[in-house]
Amino acid sequence: MDAATAPVRTARGTRYALAGVSLAYFMVLLDTTVLAVAEPDLIASLHTDVIGAGWATTAYTMALASGLVLGGGLADRFGAGRVFGAGSAGFGAVSLACALAPGLGALLVCRTVLGLLAAAIIPGSMAIIAALFPEPAARARALSVWAAVSGAAMAAGPVLGGWLVELSGWRAVFLVNLPLAGVVALLCRGRLPTAAHRRPLDPAPHLGLMAALAALTLAVTEAGHLRWETCLCAAAGAVLCAVATARADGRSRAPLVPGLLRRNRPVQAAFAWGAAVNYALTTVLFAVPLALHEDALDTGLTLLPMTLPIAVNPLLTGRLAARFGALVPIRLGLAALALGLAGTGAALAGGDRHRTVLGLALFACGLGVSWCLPALVGYAVGHAPARTAGAVGGILNATRQVGATLGAAVAGAALALRPEGAWVAAPFAGACALCVLGLLGALAGAGRGRAGL
Repeated sequence: MDAATAPVRTARGTRYALAGVSLAYFMVLLDTTVLAVAEPDLIASLHTDVIGAGWATTAYTMALASGLVLGGGLADRFGAGRVFGAGSAGFGAVSLACALAPGLGALLVCRTVLGLLAAAIIPGSMAIIAALFPEPAARARALSVWAAVSGAAMAAGPVLGGWLVELSGWRAVFLVNLPLAGVVALLCRGRLPTAAHRRPLDPAPHLGLMAALAALTLAVTEAGHLRWETCLCAAAGAVLCAVATARADGRSRAPLVPGLLRRNRPVQAAFAWGAAVNYALTTVLFAVPLALHEDALDTGLTLLPMTLPIAVNPLLTGRLAARFGALVPIRLGLAALALGLAGTGAALAGGDRHRTVLGLALFACGLGVSWCLPALVGYAVGHAPARTAGAVGGILNATRQVGATLGAAVAGAALALRPEGAWVAAPFAGACALCVLGLLGALAGAGRGRAGL
């Protein structure tokens, strides 16, 4: 970073920048959790069904997953501060468009654009933290603060969303992003690193990835409606898009995964674990509100045992990872998630008489997420070359959003088939199996390298 591009580095300025970056990630996550409890009202207002509500979620996560790697590349190429600032401002503006959407089609378009803007925010924020806090221990503490502040979105989202829906319907859940985007701009103004690296960009693989994810999601949702002919056609389209994307990526000057990361086993393991964690988290956030059949505020309160640990525990996770290495909280988190998912599915299948079991199971899910995610971020960034920080942030969050997309699609398809009885446990059982596989890999030392962050 040269003198022309370096921001003013003071302790207060760095704290403000960290607060702004964390608040922006809070805004991105809040947009997901707030919408979760608004699903029943959205279905009634837009005259759609569970699958339509699922597309309102997956349109965002598909665009986010497809654009995150490109967002990381843009952060490295043009400067993390510039890309982050543009994404944050655009996020606030498009949130207003979501609130004004006249129908499901318009909402899906706006949600797709919102996901692309979020894809500029997340990898940029990780690259900014890596630049502001180059010393590993300080970076670990900063990442813990970032995860804790952003994790507060998990705690605030369901309750705030439930209150807003009760007050004035699902459209109100998008309006909270407008003042948040303004505060982010004030906190970060003139304080973000803007150093850039010469790096080629190629949008073709990213567009192919989005097409493959869209076709795969369509295949899953059509299976939920038992429309097997359309399902098979969409699945075939997903395979063709995936093959075309792989070929385009192989010829690209800017592949989805940079060459320096392709044989980096610790980073690849973090990507896989991130996908499993977000698959599990989205399964809970999407399926629980639809399975409970309660109003939005009551649903938000029911989810509090899961969301509160996600807000509070990351600070302790940072200390745990700094002392024992990142694999310890990752293993603990995957184990807690597996137990929590199994308990959540069993409790919902058993009906209202198992509310205590449901609360404990959701608490275990929250602990699992709060142990895994901060440690995964530090683990991936700590094992990657410094000049790939933006790309690592993009890919890690892309794989997480791929998991989120598939989690929402599978849960929606399962509940569309049979929304009551023992079948309600099916999406949770699938998520539990993924977490168990991830835990086995972590226990076997998958991705073993430097243990620290």
